[in-house]
Amino acid sequence: MKLSRIAAAVAAAALAPAVLLSSPAFATGQEAGAPAAPTAPDQAPADQPGQDEPGKDQAEQDRKAILAIIADPMASAYMKEAGLKAIADGPAAMRKFIETGQHTIRRDDYRVLIARLANDAGPGLIKGIKDIFRADATLAELRHFYEVTQHELRDDDNKVDISRLIGTGGSAVKEAGKEALKGTPADRIAFLKTGQYLAQASDDRVELARIDEGWDGPLLSEAIGKLLNGSATPAELRHFLQVTQYELRDQDNRVAIAKIIDGGGPELVKAGRAALAGTAADRSEFLKTGQHEARAKDKKAQQEKEKEQQEKEQQEKPEQDNSGSGSGSGSSTGNSAVTPQGGSGSSLASTGAGDSALIAGGAGTALVAGAGLLLASRMRRAASAR
Repeated sequence: MKLSRIAAAVAAAALAPAVLLSSPAFATGQEAGAPAAPTAPDQAPADQPGQDEPGKDQAEQDRKAILAIIADPMASAYMKEAGLKAIADGPAAMRKFIETGQHTIRRDDYRVLIARLANDAGPGLIKGIKDIFRADATLAELRHFYEVTQHELRDDDNKVDISRLIGTGGSAVKEAGKEALKGTPADRIAFLKTGQYLAQASDDRVELARIDEGWDGPLLSEAIGKLLNGSATPAELRHFLQVTQYELRDQDNRVAIAKIIDGGGPELVKAGRAALAGTAADRSEFLKTGQHEARAKDKKAQQEKEKEQQEKEQQEKPEQDNSGSGSGSGSSTGNSAVTPQGGSGSSLASTGAGDSALIAGGAGTALVAGAGLLLASRMRRAASAR
């Protein structure tokens, strides 16, 4: 058994040089596994049909290499089209595609991929994209930017976004955001994708409870109670705070205004109806200040009306007193105080002698008047006789 193995080994050693010398690679001076020269092989004479085998092998290798290139998920439609065209055009076209064409196309493809990054990029990444395009980067630089640099710049932008959320968010958002900043780039991506919304939902529940505590309207309070006692999603909580609560506030305000103007003064009713016909901001303003201003106007108008009524009553009272004292026989007994016209205003005592003088004066006046009438009559008669 051992002798047969030794004999086989000796035979193999003797045959190895002969096999090596007869192989095509050794005969053409190429190392095993090295790609063939890109130039086309010389034409073999008609009596040597095996001379073109190396060229055929190279073309087949190029064809397989091109098929692998265009099968890559990163290969663009233009890369696939150019590769298939090179295969169809023959060995020389395939060799040119492998040596230069694919690299030119790949460089353009990376530029397209990098440009697309700007669609959802932050300011830092956008600046990096502009900078690499201005530099007319090589294929290696473009590949490094796409595979490495863009992720670094995107993480810097994420840090800025998280810091902004921490500055404006509630306690839960602040705490979760700070933890994300301490973590990895993946932690920051997760926070911006989902974590911030879960933390915001916790803060929103606290805010809804605070609103309910300070609000008197029934509609908003009832809706908040249902929301907090249910299983609302973060998106539903956010929408309620940003939209629904204001709609319900306005409905509660309408009900409150209707109650206020019921039985109110004219100015209050006028202002309340204008608020009901206006915007939600008009109704809020009416409840905050407008109703009080309208009430003050109604109060002032009522006070002025009462004052006018009192003045009118005071004016009518003396007239009633005067009409009551002057309803006697017109005769007076005893002394009466009189004020002579143009006098000093002091009262004079009227006596019997004074009455006689007045009577005599009146009689004299009557005689003079009669004489005047008689004279006038005579003059008219004389004039008519002429």
